[in-house]
Order: sequence, then C-alpha cells, then structure tokens
Amino acid sequence: MSDLEKGMRRLKWAEAHMPVLNEIRERFRKERPLSGLKVGMALHTEAKTGILAITLADAGAEVRLASCNPLSTDDSVATALREGYGMEVYAKKGETQDEYYGNLNKVLDMSPDLIIDDGADLIAILHTTRTDLLKNIRGANEETTTGVVRLRALAADGKLRFPVIAVNDAKMKFLFDNRYGTGQSTFDGWMNATNLIVAGKRMVVAGYGWCGKGIAMRAKGLGANVIVTEVDPVRAIEAKLDGFEVMPMIEAVKTADAVLTVTGCKSVVSEEHLKVMKSGCILGNAGHFDNEIDKNALDSLSERKEEVREFVDEYRFRDGRKVYLIADGRLMNLAAGQGHPAEIMDTSFATQALAIEYLAKNWKKMDRKVHTVPEYMDNEIAKIKLRTMGISIDELTEEQKRYMSGWEEGT
Repeated sequence: MSDLEKGMRRLKWAEAHMPVLNEIRERFRKERPLSGLKVGMALHTEAKTGILAITLADAGAEVRLASCNPLSTDDSVATALREGYGMEVYAKKGETQDEYYGNLNKVLDMSPDLIIDDGADLIAILHTTRTDLLKNIRGANEETTTGVVRLRALAADGKLRFPVIAVNDAKMKFLFDNRYGTGQSTFDGWMNATNLIVAGKRMVVAGYGWCGKGIAMRAKGLGANVIVTEVDPVRAIEAKLDGFEVMPMIEAVKTADAVLTVTGCKSVVSEEHLKVMKSGCILGNAGHFDNEIDKNALDSLSERKEEVREFVDEYRFRDGRKVYLIADGRLMNLAAGQGHPAEIMDTSFATQALAIEYLAKNWKKMDRKVHTVPEYMDNEIAKIKLRTMGISIDELTEEQKRYMSGWEEGT
C-alpha cells in the first residue's frame, strides 16, 4: 500500500468517527466563516488533525500545517493531505531540531491571520524571531496544558501581542481529551513500544492533573499497582483517596517497574532519581516536551546506549543497572502510538473549529490576554456529542429554573 492510499484510508476512518466536527464542517461549507483568511497550524500531524485542517479549508481558509513535535507525524497522513487535498504540510516523523523549527517557520512564511498551536512554539517564534509578522496576527488557539502555561506567563509579563483562546481549558477538551484520551493512548504507545504486560507492574505516574488521572485510571484498570508522585498537596490527597499510593519520586523509583511522566515540568526524573532507580525500569513520557526525563543525566550515567526495540533505547549504567527509555522521552502516545482515539479528538477539534471561528469574528474587541472558551460553546458541543451518541437527558422545568435562580424559597 502506498503512503497516499494508507493516509487517505486513515483520514476516512477518522472522519467516520468524528461526527461532531463533521456537523460543524457542514455548516462551515455553507457559511464559509474563514473565507479569505490564512490559518497557520502546529499540531500533531496525524489523521484527526487532518480532518480539522480539512474542516478549516472547507470554511474558506488557506491552511498550512506543521507538526508540534518531531516524532508525532504520521507520514502517510502528511502525504495524503499534500497529494490528496493539495494542502501545504511541512512535517515528517523523525525531524531534526533544525528541521522542526524550519517547518514551523515555513508555516509562518504565509503571514497567517490566525494561529492554532500546540505547546506554543509557533506563538513563541512570533514573539521572538518573527516579530515582523505580529501586525498581521488576529489571534490564536492553544491546544494543550503546557502551551497555556507558557502563554499565561507571557501575558503576565505584559508581552502577549494578540488574544489567545485556551482551548485546552474548555470542559469538552480537558475532561475527555486529557483524561480519557491520554489515558488510553499512552498505553497504546506502551504496547506498541514494549509489547509488555501492564498487570502486576509497579507503575509510577508523575503528575495527577487531568492527564495523570487518566493514565493512573487506565493503569489501574489494566492491573498495575499504581504509585502517584505530586508536588501539589491537594492533588496528592485526591490521588490517595482515589486508591493510589502517594510518595516522593526518590522513594518510588527504587521499586518501580515503570515510570510515566505527565507534568508539563522539566527534570521530573532527574539524576538523583536515576542513581537509585531499580534496574530494568522503563521510562516513558506523555507530557508535551522531552525534558521531563533528564536525558543528559541518562547519557552521563551510562556506559552504553543501544536501541533494543523500535521506540525503546536501553541505557546500561556503569554500575551494571539497565533502564529503558520509550520514544526518546517524547510523547509516547504519539511518537510510539497513533495518539488519542478519534471519538475523543472529535470534541477537542470541534472546540478548535468553533474557537477559531469566534476569533475570526470577534478579535477586534478581544484584549491581548489568554481567554477562556465561552460556556455556550462547551454546551453546544456537548449537546451535539450526546445527539451523535444517541443519548437524551432531562431538562429543568420552568418551576425548577425559577427555584435554581432564586433565594427566597428554601423548602
């Protein structure tokens, strides 16, 4: 099968399982809300992203797409978007760092009006080396937790030059994408990379945000003995009450069979942890950047590094211990797997589509800050999703609405 045929099949399969985005796409085809606008995208270049890009093109936009991670591209999908849909796509799996940033700059070379980013690298470039393009930017969407954290810091410094919508913080994104999507796709990456059982393993999950909750829940469901490490005292209590062991990383790694990081922070597994880590421990990361596991420390402690399986490197320490790293410490669910399920990305990318439409219509009256997704948008997407799932729910009666909005009647 050629890459083009394989990619087209993957796009069609994803499309068939993304009914919410498809409904929005039908409206976009008729109304063309992005007509005449240029949209620059940096997202994981795989099938679900492809359907979002096609949706925006059907809305009238000129679209350019690059990957937001050097290892997350599905080359067959990139080929299908280029050759099957005539889209400008600058992405391939296994990009060097120079190629990665070169491709991001190729997206910016179109002088976009709107940005859809994942991790905020496109937006960071616009605020550093490509400031000449800022005058054209109307606004941006940010897809992930790591990017929202970066952009809120940029806004707090008073340096954010255009409005950004934090798509990650929409309920129809983080409650499902971050939790159920990351939870399932991380173990898709685990199985593809290791072909090892999860049941019975002592598995450390670093971080108990929504992504960490999803991974811990899935690990428990697969039979692992789950340990959670945290720096947030509230989340640590929550993890404990959810039935997980909670301890510092320095203690957890001594008996861990696997450590999965998902914090958005750096050096979560550092040299001090590697020095006491159980031999045979498998390290994987589902956070956006490849700095959660200290790869420099891995190299400095090792006498030999060897690829022992596709997506798995063995590090042999000088004291004879061995540890294994999945997908070079990059997003294991995309670098070693196929990313989140299509039904999950359906609601995330429906949010992206409606948010970019909102920016196109309202950017002139929006402040230069990080904005939340309007509540009506979450509710609209949820209602469409329920309808596509064949689910009906109750509605408040008029009497109940009055009761819920008043204060006098207490009985």
